[in-house]
Amino acid sequence: MNKIHLSVIIPVYNEEKRLSSTLLNIDKYLSEQEYDYEIIVVNDGSKDNTAKIVKKFSYLIKNLKLIDNRKNHGKGWVVRQAMLESEGKIRLFMDADNATTIEHFEKMIPFFKKGYQVVIGSRDRKDAKGAKQAVPQSFFKRQLGNLGNLLIQIVAVPGIWDTQCGFKAFTRKAAENIFSRAKIDRWGFDIEALFLARKLGLKIGIIPVIWVNAPDSKVNLKGYLNTFKELFVVRLNSIRGKYKL
Repeated sequence: MNKIHLSVIIPVYNEEKRLSSTLLNIDKYLSEQEYDYEIIVVNDGSKDNTAKIVKKFSYLIKNLKLIDNRKNHGKGWVVRQAMLESEGKIRLFMDADNATTIEHFEKMIPFFKKGYQVVIGSRDRKDAKGAKQAVPQSFFKRQLGNLGNLLIQIVAVPGIWDTQCGFKAFTRKAAENIFSRAKIDRWGFDIEALFLARKLGLKIGIIPVIWVNAPDSKVNLKGYLNTFKELFVVRLNSIRGKYKL
């Protein structure tokens, strides 16, 4: 019988500089918990020493596993892969830069105990009181994000002000139902996951997070524009019945 309570999924691409401290932080927190867990790093075809670092830490950190993809597929693709291959009763993905630390999972537990199937972190106080960006993004990114979110609400996920925070957890059944249907391989996968959760009638809880903006974030203008493009792909997939809801 499967005893793993929590699977922590970390998608990575060229993260040799930031991953070590994130893994140590996660290990410190989880080693103090009473439940069983696994930490899964999903390498998305990194060209640096990311995979070697994970293999090195696997001798030091309990239940650390590596899924080593030699080809780059996109964040959505590797999160989907790990969500379907992991074993936890709850499956959480978080970013390699540790912008939202693992300790925030404590806030999610009460929602799961109340029967919520999906619980997400938000950096927007309109979603959850106490949400905060410790280091604000640039004015340009904030304005682009605000405009983009209004569009996301109109087209796909009304009522959620921050769909893109990289800290989301799903029950086993919710993960299997959502990610077995998901098709978006890159940045728009968060929108698709929440869109599918709504269509499947799942209860979504929101927790406030304190988010620290990474100065060398990999999300650039091209990434933002592709996310908007994928937003309409989600809607089109739904109209065409591709999700088999």
